[in-house]
Amino acid sequence: MRIRYVSGPTAILELAGLRLLTDPTFDEPGHYAVGSGLTKTAGPGVALDEIGPIDAVLLSHDQHPDNLDTSGRKLLDSVPLVLSTQSAADRIGVTVLPNWAETQLGPLTIIGVPAVHGPPGTEHLVGEVTGFVLRGDGLPTVYVSGDNASLDVVREIAGRIGRVDVALLFAGGARTPLIPGADLTLNSRDAAEAARILGAGHVVPLHFEHWTHFTQGRETLAEPFAGHGGVHVLTPGEHVDVG
Repeated sequence: MRIRYVSGPTAILELAGLRLLTDPTFDEPGHYAVGSGLTKTAGPGVALDEIGPIDAVLLSHDQHPDNLDTSGRKLLDSVPLVLSTQSAADRIGVTVLPNWAETQLGPLTIIGVPAVHGPPGTEHLVGEVTGFVLRGDGLPTVYVSGDNASLDVVREIAGRIGRVDVALLFAGGARTPLIPGADLTLNSRDAAEAARILGAGHVVPLHFEHWTHFTQGRETLAEPFAGHGGVHVLTPGEHVDVG
């Protein structure tokens, strides 16, 4: 399996002869007037016209531009399969993958798994979000967290799926005035605990830089993951082969 980091929550996954893309964000830096406002500070490490053909997009949610920006929305029209939430399907016409439902893409089974984008009980404020598990015969089991902030959700996934080989964890400790003082995604320490719960042999942090609403980043990942030999903190455009 090859993982190429683009920027923010966006990575290209090459697995079983397939190419999948997580949460497409390819805009240049700028400000988005959504909610209290979100500001992007860096462009992608791989340009949109350089990513090549994509077989499927794993879209954790569509309602926030740091997970699906203007360029990313245009990309969806050229991708044969976009999996996401019921809310996203209602708004932009993608394919729904409910929690614990499965769909088959060649030799790869894709499972929708829960995600909570903030403290329990705030779903009406942050909206519906999903995560994904990928697996298949002779293939590594891969977890893509999406914008999940709940370790209880991670425990539920571990209880039903078992150990994962590779975990892509959205780990910037995002905070906005929408829910003051609360993490809307995993912080670095919780990401390390999530990796432990999942028994993940390899961890690739995503969504920890390039936006001003992250409270943690590259510099806060080292200490919580000390002793975990399979952590790959990539730079934009860089790739790693795992699994």
